[in-house]
Amino acid sequence: MMSAKRQAPFGRLAVLGLQHVLVMYTGCVTVPLVFGAAAGLDASTIALLINADLLVAGVVTMIQGAGVGRLLGVRMPVMAGAAFTAVTPMILIAGEYGLQAVYGSMLAAGVFGLLVAWPFAKAARFFPPLVSGVVITVVGLALIGVGVNLVVGNDPEASDHAAPSRLAVAAFVVVVILLVARFGRGFVAQTGVLLGLLAGTAVAVPLGLVDLSAARGADWIGLTAPFHFGAPEFPPVAVISMCVVMLVLFAESTADLIAVAELTGKELTTADMARGLAADGLSGVLGGVMNAFIDTIFAQNVGLVSMTRVRSRHVATVAGAILVALGLVPKLGAVVAGLPEPVVGAAALVMFATVAAVGIRTLRKVEFEGTHNLLIVAVSIGVGMAPDVAPDLYSRFPDSVGIVLSSPVTSATLIAFGLNLAFNRNRPAHTADDAAGTPTRPTSTAPAGSTT
Repeated sequence: MMSAKRQAPFGRLAVLGLQHVLVMYTGCVTVPLVFGAAAGLDASTIALLINADLLVAGVVTMIQGAGVGRLLGVRMPVMAGAAFTAVTPMILIAGEYGLQAVYGSMLAAGVFGLLVAWPFAKAARFFPPLVSGVVITVVGLALIGVGVNLVVGNDPEASDHAAPSRLAVAAFVVVVILLVARFGRGFVAQTGVLLGLLAGTAVAVPLGLVDLSAARGADWIGLTAPFHFGAPEFPPVAVISMCVVMLVLFAESTADLIAVAELTGKELTTADMARGLAADGLSGVLGGVMNAFIDTIFAQNVGLVSMTRVRSRHVATVAGAILVALGLVPKLGAVVAGLPEPVVGAAALVMFATVAAVGIRTLRKVEFEGTHNLLIVAVSIGVGMAPDVAPDLYSRFPDSVGIVLSSPVTSATLIAFGLNLAFNRNRPAHTADDAAGTPTRPTSTAPAGSTT
């Protein structure tokens, strides 16, 4: 294992950092791709958004890993990337008010996030393992579909949709990851996902699944100008919507921070939490200025920490620097983007499922005997995942309601949070470990299954 107190050689840090980047890259650039297409932007403008997205994600990741005094950064191995949760409200704001309002409301939400980061962190006791375990589990389950869609292809009408060759490549990647985990030793065992990506790409070349044509036409150096779409505008409805999104992202990041603290053995203090959430808020400010997106802690990288057991925050700092380089050098970003979808999808599938497993492990700390906690978990996950299997579930509701409830993570968070308050508000704090007579490790600020 690699400790943050004993920094590894730079070459090893670079390889481990690159592995983190490759795992999260597709998810990160998917947000500008989806938003750009929905907003009717041309290819060159979407490419501009991708560069800005990578640049801001890299800066925020470096801040999370290295920290900025006592103001910003949790100083743990976490990766920041564009949040899927923000895509739907951004599309609706763009259609109603225009792109200037999208980035104006994002900028305002970022300032709001910076202001409420500390109060929200103090409320972390309302996210005990009962709540955070549900949120982490649903984050993983909801994202599994993203990985699967990459494997089979997002266009059902395409000739190679769900082709056996795509499934075979994806299966090969998973097998490589499993073999490295089973037989690898030391540093090699920590690079299973990277080796799976490289091996899968090598196999995909003769199958015609690798396309680097975009890299040949990409510029070597490129950077978007601040406020590319014009002076920001601040329609009240748009600002309020994005502020709500920021709070939801805070809840998601809180769960992920607790998960990483569990994995690394770090005691997560209120100050640590506040600095981590403040970095998310800063991403809104930077995104609003640089035409990028609000960032959140990427769940698949939480899964990677769990798999590799690499605990060094310096790995995240180096990974952030790589993202900045990709954001400044479009050609490098285009090369990474050329990785075959089935290869990236297979790695993502493993990472997302690992996140769900981390959530299940967190739920093991909850005391279920003699409580209503099992029912709380069941209802939260069941109702929370409903929009994932029925996307039009809330289509007849007002947009302001549909934006919130249509996200599985948002729904599950709100339900678990509310039910925990309703059922456990006045119950004494105790966990499954307490019931067994063993002490729990103080890795978070909250007890299990209680808010007191």
